[in-house]
Amino acid sequence: MDILHLVDKIEDLFNDSKPLPFTRNIVIDEDKLLDIIDQMRVTIPEEIKKAQQIVTQKDRIIAQAQEEANRIIELAKDKAEQIVERESIVKTAQNRSSLIIRQAREDANQVRSESDAYILESLQGMEAEVTRLLTQVRNGIRQLEEDRLRALAPKQAQMKFDEEIEEDLD
Repeated sequence: MDILHLVDKIEDLFNDSKPLPFTRNIVIDEDKLLDIIDQMRVTIPEEIKKAQQIVTQKDRIIAQAQEEANRIIELAKDKAEQIVERESIVKTAQNRSSLIIRQAREDANQVRSESDAYILESLQGMEAEVTRLLTQVRNGIRQLEEDRLRALAPKQAQMKFDEEIEEDLD
C-alpha cells in the first residue's frame, strides 16, 4: 500500500471524527488509527526496498556500461592490431585506437554520471516524501497529545477544587 494513501486515510479518520462539545477535542476510533499506523510500519520498509532496487539498478547500469566499454576497448585493440600489420598506416591506426578507447571511456563515464544523477534524484525525492510524511505524523501525534492534555486539565482542576472543599468542610 502506498504511504500517501495511508496518510490520506489518517486525514479521513480525522475528518470523520466526532468533536467534543465546547472543546477543540475530537473522538477518533482508536482501533482504526492503530490499524493505519500498523500499515504504515509495513509500507515504509517497502519504500526503502524501492530505494534499494534503484541502487541495484544503478549498479547494474554501471556494470553494463563497464562491460560495453571493455568490449569497445577490445574491439579497438583488435582493430588497431590489424591496422598495425599494415606498415604504411601504423600511425593512423594508433591514433584511431586511442580515439576509440578515449571515446569508450568518456561514454562509460557519461553513462555512470547519468545513472548516478538519476539515482540521486530518485533518492532525494523519496527522502523529501518520507520527511514530509514523518512531519505530518509527528504533527498529528503532537496535536492529539495536546488535545488529550487539554481534556485532562479541567478534570484535574475540578478534582483539586473538590479536595479543597472537602478540606474546608472538615
